Amino acid sequence: MNDKGFVEQEEIFSQVLRAGRRTYFFDVRETKAGDYYLTITESKKFTHDDGSFHYKKHKIYLYKEDFSEFSEILNKATDFIVNEKGQEVISDRHQKDYHKPSEIESNGSETDNSETNSSETTNTSAKNFTDLSFEDI
Repeated sequence: MNDKGFVEQEEIFSQVLRAGRRTYFFDVRETKAGDYYLTITESKKFTHDDGSFHYKKHKIYLYKEDFSEFSEILNKATDFIVNEKGQEVISDRHQKDYHKPSEIESNGSETDNSETNSSETTNTSAKNFTDLSFEDI
């Protein structure tokens, strides 16, 4: 047990997907009854003006009885996006080497005059899933 009285769960299976400011954790855990379930955690890094940062986390729990339907709907949604918008990522903000315009201007190199509207922030590549909101599922 840790100091908060919670039983530490043994790592059964874990995979990490790093996608820019977001990191996705796929962890298999065990129920009290001995069955397995999946947790998917989105962790997003936020940087303050003073250089300090914090993370916001969102977690979903997915149980075996929902795997098939969840997978089917996820595949339909990602196929729809790719069919409608293609594989190309529209927004530069989703590229791994992207720097905010304020960061670029402060170091004296390139400036970014392009505007990004809200619809661009929801367009994603099915391969990268960089801006998938699990609250929409």
